[in-house]
Order: sequence, then C-alpha cells, then structure tokens
Amino acid sequence: MIRKATPRDIDTILDITKACAKHMISMNIFQWNEHYPNKNAFKNDITRDELYALEVENIVVGCVVISTLMDEEYLPIKWLTPNKSNIYIHRLAVHPKQQGKGFARHLMEFAENYAKLNNYISVRLDTFSQNKRNQKIYESRNYQKLGDIYFPKQSSHPFHCYELVF
Repeated sequence: MIRKATPRDIDTILDITKACAKHMISMNIFQWNEHYPNKNAFKNDITRDELYALEVENIVVGCVVISTLMDEEYLPIKWLTPNKSNIYIHRLAVHPKQQGKGFARHLMEFAENYAKLNNYISVRLDTFSQNKRNQKIYESRNYQKLGDIYFPKQSSHPFHCYELVF
C-alpha cells in the first residue's frame, strides 16, 4: 500500500535511505551520502504534502516524493514540455532487503498515475550518471534523457535528467 507519509515515518525512511546509500556505495555508486537525503528534506516533503510511504505488511519499505516544485538546478535543461504542469520525482528508495520485488516499479506507476489523474503533462526526474540500473529502469519506462545537472555536495559526477510526456 502506498500512502502519504507522516512525521512518524521520517526515522524509518531515513533508515531506508541510509541502507540504500550503503548498498550503492558497496557497488561503487556514490549517489547518496551523509548530506543527502537528510531529515530536513523529508520534513519539507511532509510539510509540502509530497512524501509517500510504501508499506508491506504494515512496515514501511520504500518511499517517493511527488512534487510540483521545480528545483533551480533544473532550469538549464531543455525540457520537452513547458514548465507549467509537470511533476518531479525525488528520493525514490526501496530498502535493499526488499529490492528486486517490483516495489520501485510500483512506486513509479503510482507517481505516473498520480500525474495522469491530476492532468499533469509530464513527469520529470534525475538519476545519477553512475547508476546504470536506474537509467535502464527509466529508459524502459519511455523516459527520455535530456541533459545533465550537478549536485556538488553529492558527487562530482553529473545527474541525468529525464522526462516522460503523456
């Protein structure tokens, strides 16, 4: 079940993202670190009513942020659609012990259906250039790679920006 996250979920979600960071680092993917994601980001997501938790048997095993806010880092990207009716996916995570069970796909389907039901024209996101698995997932879902942005506190490597147009 996917539901709106509450402040009570933040510590569990942080445990999930820390486990994901550790797992990615073990595969030489330095996408997340001690700076990101952090508690303040998730608090802001809840305040904006944009953080969703994925529960399996009443245990939170994943999360996703579905936002209408375009980060300033995205401004240089030549998006396929105008910057007026889009959603942005951030901080998608599934605990490593629960990966490979289709939960990330389920979270993506939820976000895409949310966008369609609410008449958004596209879904936008970024993923780390060194995370080939994520790139394959998004490309298999017909997202188009459009350009790169940088988050210096996370990595010197770029993040690829993607968009799915309905």
